[in-house]
Amino acid sequence: MNIRFYNAKILTMENDQITEGEVWVQNERILYIGDGTNTDKVYQELKLQSIVWDREIDCEGNLLMPGFKDAHTHSGMTFLRSYADDLPLQDWLNDQVFPMEAKLDGEMIYHLTKLAILEYLTSGITAIFDMYLTPETIADACVDMGMRCVQVSGQNNFGPATEVTEKRYLTLNQKHPLLSFFIGFHAEYTCSKEVLEDIVKLSHKYKTPVYAHISETQAEVDGCKERYGMSPVKLLDSMGMFEYGGGGYHCVYLDEEDMDIFKKHDLSVVTNPGSNTKLASGIAPISDFLKKGINVAIGTDGPASNNCLDMFREMFLVTGLAKLREKDAAAVDAWEVLKMATVNGSKAMNLPDTDVLAKGKLADIIMIDLHQPNMQPLNNIPKNLVYSGSKQNVKMTMINGNILYENGCFMSEYDVEGIYRKANEIINGLK
Repeated sequence: MNIRFYNAKILTMENDQITEGEVWVQNERILYIGDGTNTDKVYQELKLQSIVWDREIDCEGNLLMPGFKDAHTHSGMTFLRSYADDLPLQDWLNDQVFPMEAKLDGEMIYHLTKLAILEYLTSGITAIFDMYLTPETIADACVDMGMRCVQVSGQNNFGPATEVTEKRYLTLNQKHPLLSFFIGFHAEYTCSKEVLEDIVKLSHKYKTPVYAHISETQAEVDGCKERYGMSPVKLLDSMGMFEYGGGGYHCVYLDEEDMDIFKKHDLSVVTNPGSNTKLASGIAPISDFLKKGINVAIGTDGPASNNCLDMFREMFLVTGLAKLREKDAAAVDAWEVLKMATVNGSKAMNLPDTDVLAKGKLADIIMIDLHQPNMQPLNNIPKNLVYSGSKQNVKMTMINGNILYENGCFMSEYDVEGIYRKANEIINGLK
């Protein structure tokens, strides 16, 4: 489709400047960004005679910007939302989550993922970095819903076999343009040394990055030191796990040497402040990561531990908790946080064509409603987004050139009530 957005404020995320003008989308790519004047010259530069628009959208002075990237989530865990709350992480996992997950099958996860996608869209999230049990059906759900999805294997002592992870790597990266898949494992504490060694071999075979939950709790770090005499980061580095990059989810308890390893291998930290707060895991040292020049992205974690998939809440928590931790109101500026939710997330997820709004980039675009009380006055729009923004400000979510959510409504092809009904049927059948 050819879609013209006009009368817009535009934040490309290439810098913090707000411009006014138009964005043109042709199929899945951005064709033009500019002030919309002298269209004859624009057509000449684009080597076009003219454009027949399928839609022309008056933005009415609202903001167009890149969509948010949820760089760590477990979408299928929607079935456990508000089911197993107010517990420490290990009790939550071992006594509540793992026993319920053992009852799931791929079809259930397909439907539960579709529920999560609806929520992502309302929060302006245009790409997710998902780790869950049945990547094949997660991929099907994302394609059917039009969601851009990067997946990572969650291999551990209970499965899948390394051969299965390898097969998924080879097949899911070829399945659909919206999909990609990377090598990974759940966490050091759920993997034997042999499993970790298999992951290293697989990464080296395909020269691909590796991702995992890393140093989420103090108990995790202490346990690794008891087993191997070193922190999880140092152990994995000593095994060659990060030869081709990658990153870690949570990273609440990294010491100076751990951070140096992240910097050396250009690893990404994906912070999950909502989940870490709710599970009392701790506050990640975001200021230290930024001082080291480490790429920091933001994830919601799963809807069982958060419990919502809301990038606005995560952004506020990133900067708010950092200020509390450092006892410094100037810590972790809002602009840095907005970059984490967009540009840095694209880097962590290996999606270079979704980082900023620019000609030739993928059309993963959101529109922010500035005609809401929480966005006024327009003293500083980027800071408004981080400090006072909310899901109510998401007026439109476009992925790959397709508008999937607009003015509070999902695209007509979605059976929204059917998705809700199926999710409730699944959890009621599992109890």
